[in-house]
This record gives sequence, structure tokens and C-alpha cells, in this order.
Amino acid sequence: MAQTQNTVVPIHLGLILDGNRRWARANGVPLIEGHRRGYQNLKTILKATSKRKIKYVSAYVFSTENWSRSTDEVKQLMRLLLWILKHETQEINREGFRIRVIGSKLRVGKSIIKAIHEAEELTKNNKRGTLLLCLDYGGHQEIVEAVKKIVKSGVRPETINAELISSNLYAPDVPPVDLIIRTSGEQRLSNFMLWESAYSELLFVKGYWPDFSENDLDDALEYYRSTKRRFGK
Repeated sequence: MAQTQNTVVPIHLGLILDGNRRWARANGVPLIEGHRRGYQNLKTILKATSKRKIKYVSAYVFSTENWSRSTDEVKQLMRLLLWILKHETQEINREGFRIRVIGSKLRVGKSIIKAIHEAEELTKNNKRGTLLLCLDYGGHQEIVEAVKKIVKSGVRPETINAELISSNLYAPDVPPVDLIIRTSGEQRLSNFMLWESAYSELLFVKGYWPDFSENDLDDALEYYRSTKRRFGK
């Protein structure tokens, strides 16, 4: 996976959509309403990134650790994700975006797997931009699965290098993440794209994800333009 050079805008933007539940509590609505508003805002920001010529957007929608949340919340989240994949894909397709879903997906259920396949198949030829939904995703897990694939292929240990591991990740054709934005004030990656973010610029903003606006995006892009990416040189 080649490193991307600094450009006016990032080629690949990573979004850690944090604060949906806290937004819901602050606004006196059910937690699932916070997640719904979070998804609606993701659509808004996706369109805004396209206007700004960003080619790839990766959104952390459900981590491997999120399975430890309450059974009721997980069920509601899975129902919301299924609804999005079944009913929102047509609009996303009309807008010209490609959908890809990365992650283990071992626990999400057959109906969601089917909906993922249909969404990816419908949008596979779209060119406006690519939305990668990180579902049942963990950075550690991605690297472990890549190494298992390499071992299974019979590669000699001394031939394993970074390029080989990169080529066995979930989306090896997608360039590394140039900029990661995390909302809600938390300052950590929380297992998001650990390999792909080795040289990412990181920006942590205080507001909750449902309140993240196009103006906030422009502020983040201005921060990105002001950075000097040296890649360790």
C-alpha cells in the first residue's frame, strides 16, 4: 500500500463517528435516535466530501468492541443498519457513490450479509466517491486476519513484509488514510484502521457527531492543508 502525498484535500478521509449516544441523552431522545441522526449526518458529510474532491471516506459504524453493549442496543443498531442497507442504498446509488463494507461480519447475521452483498453489487461501478462502512471492524482483527491469510498461503516467513500484509487487508486497493477526524472530544483511535493510519493526520473535535457540520469539515480540511507530511523523513 503506497503512501499518499499531501494534497490540497485528503484522498482518503477516516471518520470516527463518536458521540451519537451522548447527543441523544443531551437532547432527551432514545439512544437509537442518536444513531439515526448520526447516519443522516454521515449522508450530509459524504456529499460534502464529494464536493471537495475527496475520493474515499471510511466511517467507523460498529466496532468489534461494540458487541459488548446492551443486547437491546445492539439489536436496535443491527435493525438500523439493515434498514439503511436495504432502503437507503438506492439513494446513495443515484448520488453516484460506491458502498463497500469492511470488517469481519461474522456476527452480523445472514440478512445483513445479504443486504451488504446487494448494496455493494448495485453500486460497484459508481465513480463519484467510495464510502467504506467499517462494520464489525477492529484494526487488530484486520491485521490478524491478514496474517492468517498469508500463513495459509504458504509464504515463507522471511518473505513477509509490509507490502504483503497491506495486500491482504480488507480493502488493499484503497490508499492509506490521510486524515482521521474523531468527534466528541475523545483523543484515541479506538482500534480504527491501525495499519492504514500509520501516517495519518489526526484531528479531534469536541462536538458530537450528529452536530458535525460542513463548516466543521472545512475547518478540518484547512487544518490538513496546514500540515507538513514527512512520513518519518
